[in-house]
Amino acid sequence: MERLPIIYIRGFAGATAGIDEQVDDPFYGFNAGSTHIRINGDGEPDFYQFEGPMLRLLADEDYHLLVRGDQRAYLADAGPGEVESASIWVYRFYDQAATTFARPPHEGLPERLFGWLRKRVTAEGFDIETAAAGLYDLVTLVREKTGAPKVHLVAHSMGGLVARCMLQKLCGRDGRAPAPAVVSKLFTYGTPHGGIDFDVGALDWVQKNFGPAGSDIFAPEKMYGYLTPGRRFGDEPRRGADWDPRSMQGALPPEDVFCLVGTNPDDYGIARAAVGPKSDGLVRIENAYVPGAHRAYVHRSHSGRYGEVNSEEGYQNLRRFLFGRWAVAAILDGLPRYPRDMDRLPAGERWPVWQADMRLAVRGVPVIMSEQLAAHWCPIQINEELRRHIDGPDTPVPLVRTFLLDRVRMRYTLTLRVFKLTQARGSIRYSGHLEQVPDWADSLIVDVEPHDGGDGGLRAWAAWNSEVAGEIDKFDPITEGVVATAPAERREPLALREKGQARYCEVSLPDVAKALPILGPDAVLRLEIAER
Repeated sequence: MERLPIIYIRGFAGATAGIDEQVDDPFYGFNAGSTHIRINGDGEPDFYQFEGPMLRLLADEDYHLLVRGDQRAYLADAGPGEVESASIWVYRFYDQAATTFARPPHEGLPERLFGWLRKRVTAEGFDIETAAAGLYDLVTLVREKTGAPKVHLVAHSMGGLVARCMLQKLCGRDGRAPAPAVVSKLFTYGTPHGGIDFDVGALDWVQKNFGPAGSDIFAPEKMYGYLTPGRRFGDEPRRGADWDPRSMQGALPPEDVFCLVGTNPDDYGIARAAVGPKSDGLVRIENAYVPGAHRAYVHRSHSGRYGEVNSEEGYQNLRRFLFGRWAVAAILDGLPRYPRDMDRLPAGERWPVWQADMRLAVRGVPVIMSEQLAAHWCPIQINEELRRHIDGPDTPVPLVRTFLLDRVRMRYTLTLRVFKLTQARGSIRYSGHLEQVPDWADSLIVDVEPHDGGDGGLRAWAAWNSEVAGEIDKFDPITEGVVATAPAERREPLALREKGQARYCEVSLPDVAKALPILGPDAVLRLEIAER
């Protein structure tokens, strides 16, 4: 993949006091790593030294961090095309709102006390649309000086909204180039694409109407003003309008956007009490992604030592999204149609709810790449996925999407656990229920390697863990360990078939899985592969 310039955009710093503290960091925090890791999402910390995303890109992808005292001055002094394309830049949009770069005024004690208080409740000098305009100027400057046709944007939290304001409201207008002409990919860590909601309605009202330290930009209704062309901040969608703040309205294709979704609220301080458990401590899970975009779920909090940005999980997903040669989607297909009358059962009658836990792991990577678990408040809701296809001929349930690096043979494992819950009158019935005991559980092990044959540049093998006799790491490819009683197809490379510009293959589920009524006898796991 072409190594385009990368521009980092940080998140919300709060009031002026927080801004002043942030601008003292030369890289706005993106240089920060961590020494803590969570094993299996159980909350027990273990020592693991992660250098931070910037340093890792320098080492893994041969990028260069070009500052030279002042990155803007350095860019301005360079000639067109003189700066390396494989370079990293930090958009320092908070500098203009900081007070640390100005001579302190002569103030008496009352003025100093008032100034100290004001700096902790207001954010004078910051405006999200001004920040978005400045981002476009930086993108233009970086493209001119590097000669790169486009840039990658990597944003944390509010930084993703700054990027979206530029892409959706500014690009393609007033002489500016359209978004796809200047930005190749957008990666967001914990961005509140759908705004920030609180469990207590009064807090939503305070955020919207008072916006302490400028936090009203996170009120979903007020996002309309800075994400919609021709509107001003403060404008709201008309009552009853079909407007979703998460939608990018065609500014950038969804396949060029990746959203990292945090699922661990426990490490984010007092804010988690106001937002609730189904979040990263600040942003609710359902608000942390753009519909149709790639996404991964990681058991990390919004920021801090267990945060998304300074995590191995975040970096591994970032690297593969930016530089992976192939995009791969795993989908459950061939499931029975969702019964039309399922939603019309009498109020007292029981009906089954089917959920799936999913984990994606990669050989050699010490963390889970993506995991949707009931224990983390985000299982795959199979009923809900099937309901979306009630009038369609097929019933696909998307499981996960990831990217393959163009390297030596790699191993990916997809672990699935399927559960049934009995629900009546809105409550789960526990009679006969065994908590955390799945009706079916297994792991699909897939080995993939670059290949020069006529199969799209890839060759792959796959087998279910239950069909492998012995230790998994002793067999490479995994088909060498498949028992003789398993279907013959498990002992052969996967057959890739063409589907438009992509290729796909199907792996049938074990018989014990197909015995479940929610899966059925025709259930298969389909892997779709597209070269990027």
